[in-house]
Amino acid sequence: MAHTQAKQHAGLNRSLKARHLTMISLGGSIGTGLFLGSGAAIYQAGPGGALLAYIIIGIMVYFIMTSLGELAAFMPTSGAFSTYATRFIDPALGFALGWNYWYSWAICLAAELSASTLVMKFWLPHSPSWLWSGLFLLIIFLLNILSVKGYGEGEYWFSFIKVATIILFIIVGTLMIFGIIKGGTPGFQNFTIGDAPFHGGLLATLGVFITAGFSFQGTEIVGVAAGESENPRKNVPKAIKSVFWRILLFYVLAILVISLIIPYTTKTLQSTDIMLSPFTLVFKKAGLAFAASFMNAVILTAVLSAGNSSLFASTRILYAMAKEGQAPKIFGRLNKRGVPAAALIVTTIVGALAFLASAFGDGAVYIWLLNAAGVTGFIFWLGIAASHYRFRKAYVAQGHALEKLPYHAKWYPFGPIFALVVGLIVIFAQDYQAFLGGHIDWMSAIAAYLGIPLFVVMWLGYKLVKRTKVVPLHDCKIDFEEFD
Repeated sequence: MAHTQAKQHAGLNRSLKARHLTMISLGGSIGTGLFLGSGAAIYQAGPGGALLAYIIIGIMVYFIMTSLGELAAFMPTSGAFSTYATRFIDPALGFALGWNYWYSWAICLAAELSASTLVMKFWLPHSPSWLWSGLFLLIIFLLNILSVKGYGEGEYWFSFIKVATIILFIIVGTLMIFGIIKGGTPGFQNFTIGDAPFHGGLLATLGVFITAGFSFQGTEIVGVAAGESENPRKNVPKAIKSVFWRILLFYVLAILVISLIIPYTTKTLQSTDIMLSPFTLVFKKAGLAFAASFMNAVILTAVLSAGNSSLFASTRILYAMAKEGQAPKIFGRLNKRGVPAAALIVTTIVGALAFLASAFGDGAVYIWLLNAAGVTGFIFWLGIAASHYRFRKAYVAQGHALEKLPYHAKWYPFGPIFALVVGLIVIFAQDYQAFLGGHIDWMSAIAAYLGIPLFVVMWLGYKLVKRTKVVPLHDCKIDFEEFD
C-alpha cells in the first residue's frame, strides 16, 4: 500500500528507476559544450588555463550538486528550485527562479532544434531545415507525452552513447600519448610551447570560466527528475555521488588528452565545425577514417538529449509552479499517464515559435531571446546554493537531527558559500571584454547581461504585488511526512 502511494505521490507517476537517474546525472551536462567548445577553451587560455578553469567550475558544480542532493533526497519535488526558494528564502525568489528556469529551457529547446538541422546538413546538405527540426521536435514530444518513463528511457540511451564515446576517446587518446597508437605527441611538450601552460594570463582563464560554466549546465536536472523517482531517498544520493567522478573523467581528463595531443596554438581548435572538433581530430590522428561521421552522430544524440531534457525540465517546473499557485492552474493538470500535458504542449509551442524566430529574417529576435536566457543557468545554481544554506539553518533551528537526513552534504557551509562566490564572479565577469580598451561596447554588454534585469524585475515585481517577506527560519516548512 505504501509503495503504491509513493509511486503516485502528488499525482506524478514515480517510475524513474535508479539507472535512469544515474544516467540523467551522468549525461546531463555532456553536450556540444564538451564536444565542440573544449577546443576553443584550450586555444583561448592554453592547456593549463583551460584545465584550471574547468577544475574550479567543476568544484563549484560539485558543491551545487551536493546541496541539491541534500534538498532533493529530503524533498523530492519536480518544483525543485522554485519550491526550495519559496519555502526557505522568499516566495518572490521562488517565483522568479521558477519562471526563469522554464523560460531558459524553453529557449534551449529552440536552440537544440536549430543545432539539429546543422548536424543533419553534414550528411544531407540540401535538405530543408524545417524537415529535421519538425521531425526531432515530434520525437522529443512523443517521448515526453507518453510517460515519464519515456523521457527517462530516451535520456538513458542518449547519455549512454555520449558516455561511451568519451570513455573510448580517453582510452584512444591515452594510447596515443604513450605511443602505443601512432599519431600522438607523447609527453608533455605541448605544455611547454609558446607561453603555455597559461596562455593569455588570468583574464583568458577567467574567460574560460564562462565557457566551462555553460558546459556544465544541465547537471541540475536530476533534482527535477527526483520528484518522479521510484525511491528518491536512495536513488538521488547515488546519482549525486557520481557527479565528482563525471567531472574528473569526462571534462578534466578529456581536456588533458586533447591538450597533450593537439598543441593549443592549432587555430582549428576554435572552430565549431564538426569536421574540426578536437574529438574528431584526435580520432583522425589515431587512423579512424570515419571519425567525422561518427562524431556527427554522437553530437546528434547530444542535441536530442539536450532537447529531451529541455522539454522535460521546463514542463515539470511549470507544473510545480501551478501547484504552488505561481502559474495558471491549467498547467497543474495531469493526463491519465501522470504527465502534465497542458504544460508540455505550451512549452513545445513556445520552443517551436522561438525556433521559427531564428529561421526567418535575420534572427535578431531569437538572438535576444537566447542572450536573455544565457545567464539564467548560473542564477538557478545560486538559487540552489542559497536555498540549501537556508534549509540547513532552518532544519537545525527547528531542532531536527542531521542524522535523519537521507543525504548529508558534508562540506556545509563551505560548499554553498564557495558556489555562491564563484557563481557571482562568473555572472558579473561574463562579458568583461566589453568594458576593456577605453570604449564600452554597450550592445555587447546589454546582450550578455540582459537576463539579470529580467530576473530582478520578476523577483521585485512579485514581491511588491504579493508583499512577500523573507521566511523566518522557524517558519520554514519542513515536513517529514509530506514527501514520504
